[in-house]
Amino acid sequence: MPEDLPEPTVAVAADYFQSYSVVGLLAAVGVLFVAVAFGAGRLLRPDVPTREKLLTYECGVDPVGEGWAHTQVRYYVYAFLYVIFAIDSIFLFPWATVFADDGYGATTLVEMFIFLGFLAVGLLYAYKKGVLTWT
Repeated sequence: MPEDLPEPTVAVAADYFQSYSVVGLLAAVGVLFVAVAFGAGRLLRPDVPTREKLLTYECGVDPVGEGWAHTQVRYYVYAFLYVIFAIDSIFLFPWATVFADDGYGATTLVEMFIFLGFLAVGLLYAYKKGVLTWT
């Protein structure tokens, strides 16, 4: 450590890096746990490959043709829109609990209308681009 730093700064820096060492240790333990679990699974599982096990499985039907299939993007767009609105609806529950507290009513009401405005603009954009048509 440099000599010109006052002593409290050195102590604060030591506490700061000590908190990161706990996070690093926890990350290392997590990686070690996953590695041990995968290693144990590899050692303990039976490995008896047969011709039937090496075939491509398609819901009990013998595979026919090539393995490439085209999928419609619109299914993913609908799923993506559902996830966006489902996650955004989760934000309404904490807002509703804070809205009832004294002193937070007007502020949280304005914030929620701004939030819902962003959602409405996104939905309007998707509608204008023709994403929501099912043809």
